[in-house]
Amino acid sequence: MTVTPESVWDALADPGSYGYWVVGSKVISDADADWPAPGSRFHHTVGVGPLKTSDHTEALEAARPRRLAMRAKARPLGSARVELTMTPKAGGTLVEMAENPAGFTSALVLNPIVQLLTRGRNAESLARLEELALRIESSARS
Repeated sequence: MTVTPESVWDALADPGSYGYWVVGSKVISDADADWPAPGSRFHHTVGVGPLKTSDHTEALEAARPRRLAMRAKARPLGSARVELTMTPKAGGTLVEMAENPAGFTSALVLNPIVQLLTRGRNAESLARLEELALRIESSARS
């Protein structure tokens, strides 16, 4: 990404932004004031078309501006551990996103079709996250 790790972190630290940048997330209905402190949560609705469920995402680890680990839940569909790492690189930031299903859906990680769909969804999510981080960075310069 062509932004600083701090700008990426600032986008991640805004729970209301997840409804935009996370593909499949619809509405953020509530958030703890101390997000993304470990143990804090935000509540969301996720899904595609008529298939929707409401649940929450919990911060597991937070190290500004380098790393954020979360447990994203969409029960009864499942949950996943999501980790984002931000590494300064060539005047910008290398952002890596790892998403691993947990619980009974963990076997899905072995399915090549699920891997392909997850990779595509996460690539679009990261593009949207970069867009938000660019807005944050440009407004900080103003």
